[in-house]
Amino acid sequence: MKYQCNGKGIFVRDDTIKIINKIDAIIFDCDGVLVDVSQSYDLAIKKTTEYVLEKLTGIHSIQISAQIISGFKATGGFNDEVDVTYASILSLVAANRIKINAKKFINTVIKNADSTGIVSVERFLNTINVDISDVKKKLRYPGPHSTNFLYKIFDQLFYGKILYKKIFHKKSQFNSKGLIENDNVIVNKTLLQILKRKFNQNIAIVTGRGNISTKYSLDKLFNKFDISSSIFLEDHSRKLAKPNPKALIMSINNLNSKLCVYIGDSMEDLIMSKRANRIGKQIIFCGIYGTSPNPNSKKKLFEKNKADMILESINLLPKALNLAN
Repeated sequence: MKYQCNGKGIFVRDDTIKIINKIDAIIFDCDGVLVDVSQSYDLAIKKTTEYVLEKLTGIHSIQISAQIISGFKATGGFNDEVDVTYASILSLVAANRIKINAKKFINTVIKNADSTGIVSVERFLNTINVDISDVKKKLRYPGPHSTNFLYKIFDQLFYGKILYKKIFHKKSQFNSKGLIENDNVIVNKTLLQILKRKFNQNIAIVTGRGNISTKYSLDKLFNKFDISSSIFLEDHSRKLAKPNPKALIMSINNLNSKLCVYIGDSMEDLIMSKRANRIGKQIIFCGIYGTSPNPNSKKKLFEKNKADMILESINLLPKALNLAN
């Protein structure tokens, strides 16, 4: 299926163009879509990996690059940033113990990972003649945010002491400013006003974040969305995590949507949308590529996997949907 370029940074499949005027709702992912998290969540992955490696093993290894993060996420199984952190830690410990180049080895791990996420990483590492059971035992990951060692370190670094205490009712061991303060909000009041003229209140969010952190970053724009139809996955069981389509379907049902657009920036988002489609929901998936460390690579990934729409930024959405004045 061919794409039509409807302006710079706008690519729409031929079959999607024919049904654009039937769209009755829009559901957004948050990170990488409404908010650029390259200096917040991504930096939290790097800092947590460094801290835990040194704390548990004394290892000083390579920095977790944007390419490593996007490599794990491109597999479709790493919507949770702490999953990326865990996979990185295990990979770097394994590389250290078998005395192999860390960068080369972690890229090998990524090539052998898939949409099952950390399960696929653990499965691959089990095929390598190296014992990392001691580290896995210390991490005991995954587990509850409030008690699991890895989650606690990540959350304390990301939220900062004030917001961490508000969410978890516990004191942070770090006094540094929370990395969430580095969030760069992309969505704006003007864009939401344009969308509301067409879709009224049928604008919601389905994100891996929790309600409190999403509201903290979006601030006054948070209540511009239909919060009652939005799903904040960090506040729910891990079983509901992307690419499980259940949360997206719940949001669609609450909006009484017949044809919605789900806007995301990851393979998990695309897989989730396709799974919801197979269950019987009509969803147009729109992939955002401009917030990626390698935008051209992300755009090609969406093309290869037949995303319905591909946009450089959500600010191009009105033009893509023929809503621009």
